[in-house]
Amino acid sequence: MSSVSYHVSNLLEKMTSTDKDFRFMATNDLMLELQKDSIKLDEDSERKVVTMLLKLLEDKNGEVQNLAVKCLAPLVRKVKEPQLETMVDTLCSNMVSDKEQLRDISSMGVKTLIAELPLSSAGLSLTVSVCKRITSQLIGAMGKQEDVSVQLEALDILSEMLGRLSGALVSFHSSLLHSLLPQLTSPRMAVRKRSILALGHLVPCCSSALFSQLTEHLLTELAKAPPTSLTRTYIQCLATISRQGAHRVGEHLEKLIPVVVKFTGVEDDELREYCFQAFEAFIRRCPKEMSPHVATVTKLCLKFMTFDPNYNYDDEQDEEDDMDVEDVLDEESDDEYSDDDDMSWKVRRSSVKCLEALIESRRDLLLSFYASLCPALLARFKEREENVRADVFAAFSTLLRQTRAASGHRGLVVPAAPSHSDPRSVDVEEEEEPAVAMLKKQVPLIVKALHRQLKQKSVRSRQGCFCLLTELTHSVPGGLETHIPALIPGIVFSLTDKSTSSTMRIDALSFFHVLLLSHPPQAFQPHLQVLLPPVVACVDDTFYKITSEALLVTQQLVRVMRPHGQNAAAGFDPRPFVREVFSATLKRLKATDIDQEVKERAITCMGHMVCHLGDHMGAELQGVLAIFLERLKNEITRLTAVRTFTLVAASPIKADLSSVLPEALSVLGSFLRKNQRALKLGSLACLTALVTHHAAGIKPAALEPVLSELPALVDEDDMHVSQVSVALLTVMAAVCPSSLAKISSSVLPGVFRLVHSPLLQGGALAAILDFIKALVGSKTSSMGYSQLLRSLTEPFHSSPSSDGVVVHRQSYRSVARCVAALTSACPKETPATVSGLIQEVKNPGSPESARVLALLSLGEVGRSGSLGGSREVQAVILEAFTSSSEEVKTAASCALGGLAVGSLSDYLPFLLKEICTQPRRQYLLLHSLKEVISACPACGLSPHMESIWSLLVQSCECPEEGTRNLVAECLGKLTSLEPAQLLPRLKQQLKAGSPLARSTVVTAIKFTIVEQPAPIDSLLKDCIGDFLKTLQDKDVNVRRVALVMFNSAAHNKPCLIRGLLGSVLPHLYQETRVRKDLIREVEMGPFKHTVDDGLDVRKAAFECMYTLLDGCLEGLDVLQFLDHVEEGLKDHYDIRMLTFLMLARLVSLCPAAVLQRLDRLVEPLKATCTTKVKAGSVKQEFEKQDELRRSAMRAVAALLAVPDVERSPSMAEFANQIRTNADMASIYQSVQGGEAGESMDMS
Repeated sequence: MSSVSYHVSNLLEKMTSTDKDFRFMATNDLMLELQKDSIKLDEDSERKVVTMLLKLLEDKNGEVQNLAVKCLAPLVRKVKEPQLETMVDTLCSNMVSDKEQLRDISSMGVKTLIAELPLSSAGLSLTVSVCKRITSQLIGAMGKQEDVSVQLEALDILSEMLGRLSGALVSFHSSLLHSLLPQLTSPRMAVRKRSILALGHLVPCCSSALFSQLTEHLLTELAKAPPTSLTRTYIQCLATISRQGAHRVGEHLEKLIPVVVKFTGVEDDELREYCFQAFEAFIRRCPKEMSPHVATVTKLCLKFMTFDPNYNYDDEQDEEDDMDVEDVLDEESDDEYSDDDDMSWKVRRSSVKCLEALIESRRDLLLSFYASLCPALLARFKEREENVRADVFAAFSTLLRQTRAASGHRGLVVPAAPSHSDPRSVDVEEEEEPAVAMLKKQVPLIVKALHRQLKQKSVRSRQGCFCLLTELTHSVPGGLETHIPALIPGIVFSLTDKSTSSTMRIDALSFFHVLLLSHPPQAFQPHLQVLLPPVVACVDDTFYKITSEALLVTQQLVRVMRPHGQNAAAGFDPRPFVREVFSATLKRLKATDIDQEVKERAITCMGHMVCHLGDHMGAELQGVLAIFLERLKNEITRLTAVRTFTLVAASPIKADLSSVLPEALSVLGSFLRKNQRALKLGSLACLTALVTHHAAGIKPAALEPVLSELPALVDEDDMHVSQVSVALLTVMAAVCPSSLAKISSSVLPGVFRLVHSPLLQGGALAAILDFIKALVGSKTSSMGYSQLLRSLTEPFHSSPSSDGVVVHRQSYRSVARCVAALTSACPKETPATVSGLIQEVKNPGSPESARVLALLSLGEVGRSGSLGGSREVQAVILEAFTSSSEEVKTAASCALGGLAVGSLSDYLPFLLKEICTQPRRQYLLLHSLKEVISACPACGLSPHMESIWSLLVQSCECPEEGTRNLVAECLGKLTSLEPAQLLPRLKQQLKAGSPLARSTVVTAIKFTIVEQPAPIDSLLKDCIGDFLKTLQDKDVNVRRVALVMFNSAAHNKPCLIRGLLGSVLPHLYQETRVRKDLIREVEMGPFKHTVDDGLDVRKAAFECMYTLLDGCLEGLDVLQFLDHVEEGLKDHYDIRMLTFLMLARLVSLCPAAVLQRLDRLVEPLKATCTTKVKAGSVKQEFEKQDELRRSAMRAVAALLAVPDVERSPSMAEFANQIRTNADMASIYQSVQGGEAGESMDMS
């Protein structure tokens, strides 16, 4: 300690030196010492250091002064309260000094001190004490009317202090408000503006009473009809506190709106601008409360967005099309004339911004916007002031974005030929949002309005046009096809104009690329002569970003020249353009000293040229392929080169690759050993394309480097790599069987391991089935049919205890499908195989696993129809139904279903008869029926439809829930096959049945709702409301299944229920409440146990609410939604877990609404995080509580990530509690998991 004091004393002594360099170095050394965590000062050293630093603030040397200020930051954390108070008093008194330099440096010192005050609860009392001293001094400084600079500094510091330490200043809020309000009438505009900023920082954390007091004061002052300059200040203040105070302003809107509306009538442009800024703040912060006033505000915006009293907009639309670029530029220079005193553009801009806020926050009014706002915004595209025009474009782009969000477009859709053969897709297309249909009608007007703007010299206007057109293309893919001739001159102008900036060219190319992607090639072919030269010039540009974007466009233009899948001869001759594109691309392809992005895009672009135009490249082709091979060997470009080779190999042009093929195969083989997964998959895809399309040019020896690598890739550790590897093996079996023969012995064990893996399913299983068929068909395997069959089934014949291998349930089905694939490839072997399988099932000595597999295999073989109506097989399966093993019985039901699928007329009548006559087997037989309904088309089932329907309807009231669910699934799938006929009959069943029957019918509807578009969708949309009326059913179980069905619709097809939310949500919310009449007590010996029969319904309701956040957010009143989330936070364990998730999701989707309810949400979160389990509780109780706390803390972490959330006093207090409680702090850090760990200072 003494050594530290000695060292500090030495430094302080040097600080008194007359040499400024000594003083500077000593101060710098002191700062470095103070920054060390280990240093601790004794009381005497503290006092000396503080005194010296405060003295150095008055140093004659500016650099020494600045260093002294920097020293204050680490010093704040080292000294005790008395010294801090000394610093505050000295700095604040210096702030009102006559010396300007001392005032400035002291202000910096105060700001530094405020920035370093501790926020943690441990240091909160110190912070409050220091803030009290600063505040009292600042209030005094603000009263110094004679010196404006002092006032300005004081207000500046106050804003910073309120912004960071609002929670510590709660007790001063009232006095600060009373000190700030008089400053709004200051004769100096700068003082008024700073006062408004300070009030803006005060508003988020002040009490509601104080906020009301401030609002009332502003209203009272405005009612006195003050001078215009003061009115501006008050309206500006109103806009600021609305932005900062968020939802609080909502309860005062009824009084505020008429006042602001009145002042828009005053002939003062700046006042009107502030009025519209206030409206914008109201709309963004309180969209719900603004609903009654939307019409008034919209009317005012539409009126004032055209307010331009000093300029006459002549109707020049007729002349536009005849004007060339020069005329447009001459006229533009006239348009740019603007009187310096004309402020009307500010009114227009603020009203347009207000409209943009309206469009952004009220997607529910989208259709009315198209009727009212869209034409008005289009008309303002002619706006003369560039800033305003940019905002008009931005507002219209927002309208397009909202339309895209509502219609669910997630990307560009390249339109196919006009003929749509699939009726389902047409139905779905027609059902899309009406907003999209309205937008399509506006497209000609939009293009006409933008046509002239695209040729103006204003770069900002053209950029706005291209951004807007890009949004339009995304919103209506293919919608600009007929307008492409009108857009091309603008694109070409932006690419060729010498005064155009690089950014402008990039924007033009980017839009052109989007346009090419989303429209058919035929639309561009007539214009290629005009389009190609400027794009090729951009490929040669010196700026790499332009080159890169131009190569992307060139790639699409190559596709335009000769699209694949169409008769090239019948359409367009690309030959005149090939040389021009080829030369420019080849130059970039050969260059090695260019940007990586340009290298990759040059390779891809040339790959597309070879793919589409390879036959027009003549002798140049081999040179290009040699360059591709070089790029394939280069580690930086190899992945792009692999993908390019794949493209070229699969091209219908069949380019001659013989010169590069052997070496390329060797390099690709070596890539299969690499760890880079994308490279491995790309290489496998490339090899598959080469072997498929160029097998004739591949010698068996050239494949050896590839063959040696393949066995290691067939492994369950990476199913996708295995799938692609097996697909390659399948192609090799078909086109070069001799090569496959060499490795079949090493590959097959891996394939069999994959077949027996529980992870095998989907695409990987389909690839293996194809491989087995190809392998048997090629007759090259060292293993024959019987050996393959034995290898597949062997693990099922050994008892689990003998070798410790446990066969997973999933692998039974995989192997059964492989057995069926084998028999379909070798029809001659089928009878013997089937006979063997029957014997396996009959043999009582067979292991259960072998009998289950044999039954499943019989079903899969029968599915193809190869067994006909075999009575022997039928008898064996019926016998299996009597087995004592559940596994065998389940396999038998699957087998019977498979047989019936293959031979409906033989087995279906028998199956239906058995369901009626064998009630004990009903569940198993219904499983068989489900297999039949799932696998057969409607036309095959139509003769039996009535008998199936009547049987299922009779089974609707089965007392066993499992059987009812199975009946419901069969009913749902059957209805999906014949929706027009069966859906009305299903609806009829709602009226006729008991509660059990109603629950079955509602569950059946759940099974008709699938993720993919289906013919039933349009019919279901019309009548799903009738089925949702069961949410009001008296039976609690019917309400539960209705909620489950609603959840399924919201998840898979939200469009079905969006229009019904208004009528459904009240009943959904009703089910989230705890109902005491459903809670009962059950006596269990000496104990009483509470059972809540309504818990499952509540869980289903909250699950629906969670699902609605994804697809139907715009149809929800979020504040009302949050009321029920708040109740759920206090409910049962399962529901609380769900509502914590919902809260975190809501924070990311609509943080403003969550902040409105923050004070009410914090309490249940705090209660969960602080609750402790009783000491004598069982282990499960501790685990449940721990999981609850972690889940609650995830919601807290999401809340704390919202900017300014800690301005809420209750949230700030809870955050401090988490920081200071070791247990809660550790949970918080663990749920953060390292990501976004900076969002909360854990110090």
